[in-house]
Amino acid sequence: QVQLVESGGGLVQAGGSLRLSCAASGSISRVNAMGWYRQAPGKQRELVASIISGGSTNYPDSVKGRFTISRDNAKNTVYLQMNSLKPEDTAVYYCNAEVESYRPVRTLGIWGQGTLVTVSS
Repeated sequence: QVQLVESGGGLVQAGGSLRLSCAASGSISRVNAMGWYRQAPGKQRELVASIISGGSTNYPDSVKGRFTISRDNAKNTVYLQMNSLKPEDTAVYYCNAEVESYRPVRTLGIWGQGTLVTVSS
């Protein structure tokens, strides 16, 4: 079984910072692309940041310059550093990863359970 476990959400004032972490565990032979998504109430889930195993990153304009995604391949962990937070960043943040499993042998996309980030004005 392969799973993603997230941590780091919480309540912060506008202009503040938070750091999210997401660790993949289980019968993993390789973790390929990893990313963070968010879903605000009444809205669709949207991509916040993504990173491939080689380190290339991608951000939408809404968070570019404020959020930074990074990963530790040895720990199968991805991080999201969020600075200059705004009330509109309030959402449940989900980690996503493409994982190659060795038991059974397969490639699958998995999601974390989500962590709530609330930014007060």
